Amino acid sequence: MGLGCWHSPAAGCAEGYRILAPSLPRETWASKYEFLLSCLGYCVGLGNIWRFPYLCYRNGGGIFLIPYFIMLFIMGLPLFLMELSLGQARGLQGADLSSPSPRAGVGVAMLIVASLVSLYYNVIIAWAFYYLGSSFQSPLPWSCRAPRNADLSQVGVPRGWQSCGGCVLQNTSRTTGWVSASEVFWNEQVLGVTHSSGLGDPGPVQWPLALCLLAAWTLVFLCMLKGIRSSGKVVYFTATFPYLVILILIIRGATLEGSLSGIRFYLSSDWSRLRSAQVWSDAASQIFYSLGIGFGGLLSMASYNRFDNNVIRDTLVIAIGNCCTSFFAGFAIFSVLGHMAWKKNVPVGSIVASGPGLAFVAYPEALSLLPGSPFWSILFFLMLLTLGVDTLFGNIEGITTAILDEFPALRDWRRKTVLLGVLCTSFYLLGLLLVTQGGIFWFTLIDTYSTGFGLIIVALFMCLGIAFCYGVDQFCRDIMDMICWCPPWCSHMLGYFKVCWAFFTPCLLLVSTDVPLRYGTYKYPSWGTSLGVCMGLLTCLQIPLWATVALCRESGTLSDVSVGAAESKPPSPGQVPVCPSWAGTRVVQASGARATPGQAWSLRWPRVQECVCCCGNKAPFSRAGDVPRSAAACVCVCGGGSAGHPHAAGHHHQPGPSRGCRAVRAGMDLCHHRPGNPR
Repeated sequence: MGLGCWHSPAAGCAEGYRILAPSLPRETWASKYEFLLSCLGYCVGLGNIWRFPYLCYRNGGGIFLIPYFIMLFIMGLPLFLMELSLGQARGLQGADLSSPSPRAGVGVAMLIVASLVSLYYNVIIAWAFYYLGSSFQSPLPWSCRAPRNADLSQVGVPRGWQSCGGCVLQNTSRTTGWVSASEVFWNEQVLGVTHSSGLGDPGPVQWPLALCLLAAWTLVFLCMLKGIRSSGKVVYFTATFPYLVILILIIRGATLEGSLSGIRFYLSSDWSRLRSAQVWSDAASQIFYSLGIGFGGLLSMASYNRFDNNVIRDTLVIAIGNCCTSFFAGFAIFSVLGHMAWKKNVPVGSIVASGPGLAFVAYPEALSLLPGSPFWSILFFLMLLTLGVDTLFGNIEGITTAILDEFPALRDWRRKTVLLGVLCTSFYLLGLLLVTQGGIFWFTLIDTYSTGFGLIIVALFMCLGIAFCYGVDQFCRDIMDMICWCPPWCSHMLGYFKVCWAFFTPCLLLVSTDVPLRYGTYKYPSWGTSLGVCMGLLTCLQIPLWATVALCRESGTLSDVSVGAAESKPPSPGQVPVCPSWAGTRVVQASGARATPGQAWSLRWPRVQECVCCCGNKAPFSRAGDVPRSAAACVCVCGGGSAGHPHAAGHHHQPGPSRGCRAVRAGMDLCHHRPGNPR
């Protein structure tokens, strides 16, 4: 790749050139299916399995789907499209530190959130590793038939319980009460939480969990060793395998006694619940977190897309596919839980839990009651493992992309490997606190506040910045410019998204509520709550901090600084569309005529009559309706430098604002010529 030459619209031609340091080009997805599967795997995570079914049960059963899909179309889809479009049009991750602005503040805030989430999310994968390894034995160690449970004082079966449904144990090490064998296994053997008094008493490291955490980070390192080239191949398995397991569990659950009672419980309709504000709040929070909005993962993965990729189509496929996955996963969960309730002769509601309580206590106990329980346990925890790894791919990709875009010299394979190794090692060492005997208290603290109000503020400012600083109309035009062949339905959808970005989505974000901080009956100390609030404030303060720095260094209003920063950053050489060679004839004037492939190549830009290249030559534009996909670039009619300016390989031609052509995002109307190509 030759030296890139970029012309700033704010400067003259001679002074406007800046020599870009030679760097390796950005990677791109090998196919659009790798991008779709990566985004789908990133969005479809553990929350689809362990949180959505519980929320559906708690908020009126099938009635919960009404506010759930309303929130999807009013808040989820607009924010999802916004983040994908920003990443694809920009070709960069959001944390652009070289151009201080509120946009850079949003990017840094995303980077902090992604780092905090990556710190604790791999602990869940370590738990799945532990249970997966423990599943290769019969009987399962969390079943009442396990030899280990013989040492516990088994007490009489509570009234109304069938003895064939398993045993109920008395936890002699801490409290006396009715607890199941799976709960004893989870609290005492896996977590060791019974030996910790709380947040201030973490205790020693649970070394079996520490080894599982090491295996989890090693797996992430190996899968991401070659960037999207390696992770893009891994997702063909990790993104599709959970669907196979869910299908198998649904079929198996349908054959079990009592499964229909579980399904009825899952889909029971209580219309009165729609009048509860908590139901709508739960629907909004589930949509927000399950789509992975505001973490930076979508932004970074979209930045590796082709510039003319149809982001509206991808948004609909990924977001709706993610929500449908949550709905169908509920059948796999509640059919098996219904069978367990039938065997124990108790109501389904008495055994339903959310979060780790469902994935590592209630559902494993249900699996232990099935014939061939080790096989079903292996399938289930392998599914949890792939779900967690896929989501972590997106978070780590967001972190590495931000660093590589800021320091392009690190894109060399050896340096990138060292960077990835340092990141994984650092996260592993920091994560050891979360696998101590009191680690679950720290896990809950970070989980609650890292993805709480700070993440909502990030999404809110991203939405407000587009709607009121940059301009929602201009943003919609940019999306249309990216999609060279824009079907009519895409244009209609953009009108709907415009209304959401300007009004409905910001309003819903303003009224969103946080998840309360709690773990069982443990009451967090005030210093722990304060620490969590500081964690959230660390994320929020990045936006005003970088906005203040931008106002001090630049002139103009906050809106001017925000837009200017987005427009002044030169594109990455690998992301800018490449102008194909053409015969050098004039571009058709903007009169509605169509540019034929042999005649001209131009950008679909209805409001522009002509642009001026950095060489001073005018480049008329057409409103071409049938411009080929690869022509999403500004065409300069230079005639090989006939206007007196020799164009070296790698020059970017930036339209000058003096002729009515407003400069837009890097890569939107910049033309990057291949060496030797005539223009």
